[in-house]
Amino acid sequence: MLVRLSVRDIVLIDRLDIDFSAGLAALTGETGAGKSILLDAFALALGARGDGSLVRHGTEHGQVTAAFELRPGHPALQLALQAGIAVDDGLILRRVQYADGRSRALVNDQPVSVQTLRALGSAIVEIHGQHDERALLEAAAHRALLDAFGELKEEVDGVIGAHARLVAAGRAADEARELLASARRDADYLRHAHEELSRLAPEAGEEDRLSRRRAEMQRAEKIAGDLAEAHEALAGQASPAPALSALLRRLERRAEQASELIEPIVRPLGQALDRVDEARMALEAALAATAFDQGELDRVEERLFALRAASRKYGVPADLLPDLAREFASKLEAIDAGEGRLALLERGAEAALAAYEAAASRLSAGRVEAGRRLDLAVAGELAPLKLEQARFMTKIETDRGLRSASGFDRVEFEVQTNPGTRPGPLMKVASGGELSRFLLALKVVVADRGSAPTLVFDEIDAGAGGAVADAIGQRLARLAERVQVIGVTHAPQVAARAERHYLIVKAPAEGGARVVTRVEALGASERREEIARMLAGETITQEARAAAGRLLATRPAPRRRGAKSLSAAAS
Repeated sequence: MLVRLSVRDIVLIDRLDIDFSAGLAALTGETGAGKSILLDAFALALGARGDGSLVRHGTEHGQVTAAFELRPGHPALQLALQAGIAVDDGLILRRVQYADGRSRALVNDQPVSVQTLRALGSAIVEIHGQHDERALLEAAAHRALLDAFGELKEEVDGVIGAHARLVAAGRAADEARELLASARRDADYLRHAHEELSRLAPEAGEEDRLSRRRAEMQRAEKIAGDLAEAHEALAGQASPAPALSALLRRLERRAEQASELIEPIVRPLGQALDRVDEARMALEAALAATAFDQGELDRVEERLFALRAASRKYGVPADLLPDLAREFASKLEAIDAGEGRLALLERGAEAALAAYEAAASRLSAGRVEAGRRLDLAVAGELAPLKLEQARFMTKIETDRGLRSASGFDRVEFEVQTNPGTRPGPLMKVASGGELSRFLLALKVVVADRGSAPTLVFDEIDAGAGGAVADAIGQRLARLAERVQVIGVTHAPQVAARAERHYLIVKAPAEGGARVVTRVEALGASERREEIARMLAGETITQEARAAAGRLLATRPAPRRRGAKSLSAAAS
């Protein structure tokens, strides 16, 4: 519920702080005193559209802060947590409106978007007036309201889950069907390509490996020629080794005759022959190392050509040819096994549809029963509101082809204001005053199941007087037993039913240079005087005071809720 509303520099309000508690609170005051300004400021804190004209003249910005206490697990707290807002047992909504049209939104002092502020505000507060029955305008809201009244959460959750499974099963069957159809169209191509790639049997990294091997053999081919020529020169027919060897032997035979001449020649010549022999052996080893099979080079080049031709043909790098082969195999497998898989998925989709229709049928039956009880409950509230000739009807249209997450029902509230007239939607059939009373009757019936914790009624009693106004006051008081109710009213019968009474007045600001709006919490005597004014007008008579006293005397004693005590301050 709303526990405190603070307004700064909004139109005629310079500084205003009001503390609220549970139950019914009445806001009264003469026309033009600022009741609409106060509601506009409150709506601003709840995420309503901002406007620079709301900022009090002469100031740069205005600000509205609304503090709420909420029960643990309230949907608004869950929304706040989802938005990353730290919460405990309450929320503080704040809106700063600048004169240039800009605005800032904060929740628990954390900046948020206006959309987030509006979502939280709508989960906490409903503002209703003769021209703002949004909950009664939208058919989706009617359905949600009926589900809440009928306590159909389990059935609603069942339909939501069944619908999610139906969508998933249908999507899986559609994807399988599309894959199978596509595969069938390309079956001949797939088989040819798969056979070709299967014969080729490409391997990941094979092209790079073959390219390196070919380069090695090509380098070896060039080096081997030079090595062979060198070997021929050292070991072939033109080799100097035999002649040098023969010469060395002849000189060695002469060594005894002239050793001092021969020895210096024999020694280096022998060393030269040894080096030539070493070079020959090294050349033979090098030739053995560079030896390769020309047939292998031909095979490697042929394989590379085949891989690169397939790469160009299929438009993928050679390294991806194995993946492509597996893809073709998968598609062929889909053709071969697709029929069975598709049949299995289609049976699953049919089972999901049957489960959804069963769940939606249970929900629809629950809605029909809830609609019957809702119509009876609202009818019981209409006669005291001088709508005894009217009928409230919950219209449920079932379309099994709808298949939404909300079931296959369209729910809309209709009314018949007079016997013999055609029933129709609330906004088209009911007048402004009738619409407000229908709304009040409906809210009284669904307050503890389909309502925000704080309800604001803006002159819902407009045009009503006497017994009708008193009936409205009684129902607002009953409604306030279950939710917090704040009523802006001109009806003394309504104001007298409230547990707290606030008077909205225009008064000179300090210095008297301008006029500002103030809110005063009325005590017992002040309250009787205000209700007397509402009864009598400008001149308050003793009879009006006596009548005000009688109205206040009929008000039941306030219930003890353990709520915060009331205080209102205006400074």
